Amino acid sequence: MTAMISRLSPRLARFRPAELIAWLALAFGPLILLSVAVLTEDSFSLFSRQVAAGLASGSLYAIVALALVLIYRSTDIVNFGQGEMAMLSTFFAWSFLNTMELWAAIPLTLAVAFMMGAIIERVVIRRVENAPVLNAVIVTLGLFVICNGLANWIYGPIPRPFPSPFAELAGNLGDSDTNVSIGEVTVAWHSVGVFATALCLTLLLFVFFQRTKLGLAVRAAAQNPVAARLVGIRVNRMLTLGWAMSSMVGALAGMLVAHILQLDFNLMLTVLIFAFAAAVLGGLDSPLGAVLGGLIIGVVENLAGALSFYDIGQIKTVVAFLAIVGVLVIRPTGLLGKRGAQRV
Repeated sequence: MTAMISRLSPRLARFRPAELIAWLALAFGPLILLSVAVLTEDSFSLFSRQVAAGLASGSLYAIVALALVLIYRSTDIVNFGQGEMAMLSTFFAWSFLNTMELWAAIPLTLAVAFMMGAIIERVVIRRVENAPVLNAVIVTLGLFVICNGLANWIYGPIPRPFPSPFAELAGNLGDSDTNVSIGEVTVAWHSVGVFATALCLTLLLFVFFQRTKLGLAVRAAAQNPVAARLVGIRVNRMLTLGWAMSSMVGALAGMLVAHILQLDFNLMLTVLIFAFAAAVLGGLDSPLGAVLGGLIIGVVENLAGALSFYDIGQIKTVVAFLAIVGVLVIRPTGLLGKRGAQRV
């Protein structure tokens, strides 16, 4: 954790004071105003519940955003089919549950998702890796449509319940209650587990990309394939690995989302929109930024939804995206994204 903070400090130091204050105000200003509005109603418990719910939903956005950041950082491609690949993998997990326990189905599903991502990169994406960017965008949109259609064709449109691994784990440890009380707030074990998963994934990806030879090779292959080949890096294998890992992280996110929304072929549509927003807000090349962006969006969205007594609860999505637009006007690369260097 100390190493992570030390690496973040140079980035934060590059901000001008006025710029730093501006994007902090734009990111957290709506949250503070909404908090004050809720608190003036003498409803601190409501405020606490909304923040807790925001952290829970924001953690889901963050995990999907991590998958998007992972594939972008590994291949410089934005995968619009990420959500549908995760949804299809979750259907595989649901099928495995007919013959095995949940904690056996999860690693098997992750392995299948890993192979699916690798196959997609080898068979589909590699054909357009040197083509214009728009070609890759169209291909990933095609993946979106294909995965969605396959899931609807094979499994049908009926929503299905999906068990929570964290609630089951708590039950195995002797806690029959599905919720845990933190002060005045009652939070589902599933929400606590999702939040912890997002933090652990962030730490693991940070260590992988910054502290391992394999992670550095993946980054080098994405940023400068020619130079990477000259130093002996197998670029094609690194790109395949990036897609495989991204697919695996997406599958994990899909299984966590399915417990809350129920499993159907439109499972990830809304989540993917907010995950894209979280990745862009935090910085498409920053895993920590993706998590930060997801948590900000989740909290602001839920606090905006709490203002139902002002009859504006339906604009919670608008409030969240207004904060994003405000930050990106000041900081186009996101809160923790790197600014690209340009030769003149």
